This record gives sequence, structure tokens and C-alpha cells, in this order.
Amino acid sequence: MISRRMMESVLTAEGYEVLTAVDGEGAVALLCADGGPRLALLDWMMPGKDGPSVCREVRHTREQPYVYMVLLTTRDAKADVIAGLEAGADDYLTKPVYPAELRVRLRCGRRILQLEDRLIEAREEMRHKATHDALTSLLNRGFILELLQREVDRSRREPTSIALLLGDLDHFKKINDEHGHPVGDEVLRETARRLATVVRPYDAVGRYGGEEFLVVLAGCDAEQGQKRAEQIRAAIAGQPVATEGGPVPVTMSIGVVASSDWESADVERLLQEVDKALYQAKAAGRNAVVLGKPDRPRTPAKHPADSSVLWH
Repeated sequence: MISRRMMESVLTAEGYEVLTAVDGEGAVALLCADGGPRLALLDWMMPGKDGPSVCREVRHTREQPYVYMVLLTTRDAKADVIAGLEAGADDYLTKPVYPAELRVRLRCGRRILQLEDRLIEAREEMRHKATHDALTSLLNRGFILELLQREVDRSRREPTSIALLLGDLDHFKKINDEHGHPVGDEVLRETARRLATVVRPYDAVGRYGGEEFLVVLAGCDAEQGQKRAEQIRAAIAGQPVATEGGPVPVTMSIGVVASSDWESADVERLLQEVDKALYQAKAAGRNAVVLGKPDRPRTPAKHPADSSVLWH
């Protein structure tokens, strides 16, 4: 037979960190807390809530991560065992509990939890691959467009404004031609890193295609979007990208539109307009930010760079 104190001693010797609750309510609070235990031994008879009640409440309240619960009971009738398992217990031990049996039962529970962790990790990896670009780890084209659609819909309901930025690396083909595609990949990865450091944590940045990047800024009007675009332009052009082939100077041209300037515009229209603004930035000499406005001339915030210096 093993008492609670002896049980704590056995578990500690096995390398477990032991936390105890004096009643059922305390057990629920402990198991449902953030970062709470994932392996639990529950006495069927406890003050307040009994073991099966604790199991039911934990299953109802905490879905992830999974808690493996073992009921300790003097009841060995099949009906009682079934009732305990139906309440949400994963296993049961009949008192008196022997240390060797306790150890192997808990090891079984740990194996199951480890298997669940691996399955969750694999699922998250698949989800990440489905929504992120493999090279830059930014959102991929499909997901950034899906997110843009949601933000446009939300901006109409509330209403609020979103700013849409489309950036394109200047003379990127020349980087690939002169330095090779592996260096070009390094430039794209570093560009993605710099983009992610400039935007807010809740903004969305995606690789739109090739060397183009799409940024969705929730709750931003045209002025705020233009300001953030200038910060991005400066971050990209601020210093050359260190690559295996040596430092490579890089600049970006950026088009900007705000949904509040284009009443009732859908995603397709906003993308058309931001692409026009990007074209204007390229035509203005690159390394520039252009804000697109309905029926107004676009004035580039130009920051020319001597191509003979950039690409010699």
C-alpha cells in the first residue's frame, strides 16, 4: 500500500515535480491553469468535487494541451471503472497502489503525452508550410490575400481604414545575374527580416511574388501608411545586405493606398491601385514611396541612388 506522502516520495525519485491539491476544487484550478500539470493522479473520493467530477470539468475547460488523468479508487466493479473512464479519466489504479505499478502506469501516460506533442508539432509545421513562404518565412501569397480580404471586410463593418503597401526590390534581376541566385535568396531573406522588424506585431507581411512584398496595415489611414512605407524604404536601403558573396546594396520602391480613399473598393481594385502607385515609384527613379490617391496626381517621395555606385 502507498500513502500520499510515500507517493510523493516515489514520484520525486522518478524525476517528477509534484504539486498537490487538498480538494477537488483545488485540483480543477491547478489542472486548468496556464502551464498547469499535464499528468494527474486523482483520488476518487476528495473533499468537494470527487475524482470523476474533476475529470469532467477539466475535459470541459481545458482542451489543449491534453491532461492525462489517472483515477485512484478502492472501487473495482466494472460499472465504477466505466463511470470513471466516461467521466474523462484515461486510466485507473485500484487501491492499494503499489509503487512499481504506479511507475509503469505513469510512464504509459508520459508516452501518450509525448505522442500528442509530436502530433501537434507536426500539425503546426504543416499549417506553417501551408500559410508561409518557404524561403522568407513570411506569409505566402494565398494567405496574405486571404488576410487582406478579411481586413477589407472588417474595415467596412466598423468602419476603419487599412493601408496597403506593395514593395518591389529595385534591380533584383541584376543581383541574381551578377552574384548568383543563392545570393539573391540571401537578399530576399534579409529583406523579409527587415520588413518584419519595421511593422507592428499585428501587421501582416507577405511575399507577393518573386521580389515583391505585400504589407497590410490595419487601422492605418493614407498618411500613416505613407509614413510606415518610408520607414520600410529606409530600413531596406539603410545598409547593404551581408551575403556569402560580399555586401550587396539593396533598395525598394513602394506603392501605398488606403482603403478609406477608395470607397467601396474591393480587394482586386485596391491591388490594382497599389500596383499603379508602385509603377509610379519605379518610374520616378526607384528607391521611392508613392501614395496612390483617387483622381489626384501621385507625388513621389524620391530618394535617388546612383546606379553606378549601387551596382559597380
